[in-house]
Amino acid sequence: MIPSRAFANKTVAVFGLARTGLGAVRALVAGGTKVIAWDDSSTARDLGGQEGAELMPWREWPWEAISALILSPGVPLTHPKPHGVVEHANRARVPVIGDVELFAHEIRSHADQPGKAPVIAITGTNGKSTTTALVGHILNHCGFNAQIGGNIGKSVLELLPPLSHKSGAKIIYVLEMSSFQIDLSPGLRPDVGVLSNLSPDHIDRHGSMENYAAIKARLMRQTARDGQVVIGVDDRHSSAVFTQLSASGGAQSFPVSVGKILGRGVFVVDGALYDATGAHAIKVMDMAAAPHLLGAHNWQNAALAYGAVRPFIADTKAIAAAIASFPGLAHRMEDVGHIGKTVFINDSKATNADATARALAVYPDIFWIAGGKPKDGGIESLSGFFSRIRKAYLIGEAAPQFARTLDGKVPYDMAGVLEAAVARAAADAAVSAVSAPVVLLSPACASYDQFKDFEQRGDAFRASVAKLPRDAKPTSRAAS
Repeated sequence: MIPSRAFANKTVAVFGLARTGLGAVRALVAGGTKVIAWDDSSTARDLGGQEGAELMPWREWPWEAISALILSPGVPLTHPKPHGVVEHANRARVPVIGDVELFAHEIRSHADQPGKAPVIAITGTNGKSTTTALVGHILNHCGFNAQIGGNIGKSVLELLPPLSHKSGAKIIYVLEMSSFQIDLSPGLRPDVGVLSNLSPDHIDRHGSMENYAAIKARLMRQTARDGQVVIGVDDRHSSAVFTQLSASGGAQSFPVSVGKILGRGVFVVDGALYDATGAHAIKVMDMAAAPHLLGAHNWQNAALAYGAVRPFIADTKAIAAAIASFPGLAHRMEDVGHIGKTVFINDSKATNADATARALAVYPDIFWIAGGKPKDGGIESLSGFFSRIRKAYLIGEAAPQFARTLDGKVPYDMAGVLEAAVARAAADAAVSAVSAPVVLLSPACASYDQFKDFEQRGDAFRASVAKLPRDAKPTSRAAS
């Protein structure tokens, strides 16, 4: 744990006692702060009290005595309207920040010490979790102690403190940053900033695509001036961010592309990864050597990760070997098993159409399970992949909307719930004429209508596959 001493001997309020809120309570208490806290869930409140917080409904807080409000990233800050606790904080002129801001203060306090730990901060619409995990994997493979957290894994304050060198390996923080976390972290100054891509997402929380893109760009602008920024430039919004940053005179910026040769940057062409950050482009590796990084979207993740670690690792062969050995992530095009000729792929993390497009592009004969809580835009943008879909199985709130889009173009089944969709897709795939059918859960939707999160949805898919009749259990090649 990283104790937070920014508000020692003061009072700080914490609203939201899930993973990040509880981490903030522990860190603040350890740093000598009086913490008052609240959560609408009685179970969460009990956990907060066990960590040393004084529990009090937020409307009863002594706002005149509060030095800061630590807000859970899941609580609306600006759109569709600020949560009541935020409005109270604003009226009382109490700063509203997140746990990453507390982390940033502690990292800055060690900035002039010999053991300073660099920070790599990764954001974007799609691919940021895989890129974050891959960066951490490369660093660990090459002898560093990568502390991975933020929007993935542990909350940032649960990571090892900057000067923990018991293992002898240098600590580098690798943080996945959601737009919500960036909004609450004005003081974070990463040494390396990574932006994967931008497409419409969380518009209900940011008001517009322009606001959403601006928040992602803010993290790149916050990158230390002597640091480095790595940006995927294959979509127009991210390309615009790169152009703006390149002209601003801030951190050195490198573009990343898949399918386009760059005069300067990192790119993948014809399935090979190239480094053109120096005087000449050099071939780093064939992506076929990385079996858990299939598809152009994963090639982009690999190129971004390569660019992120280059300031710390000079040996390109070592980076290539680490990329090749990456085991993949659960719920991201995860192979959960085979029954006969059918492969079952768990891509529950695909919570929008752009993410689903990346999976549909990989497989030619798909029995597609889609639906959930719909997002703006629906699945109209996926029409170019409809020829790959043998049949769709629609679940959740989005099912009627998706059915209207697919009508007359792709056969579909209004399955309603995931277990029924898995059973029907498996039966249809088994008797189909195609030689290698894929039952693909790639919902293009949030999970909140039927599941608490995409992990629970993916676990339910895996469990449903395990219940299917077969002669033998499927042989899983899934990454853990």
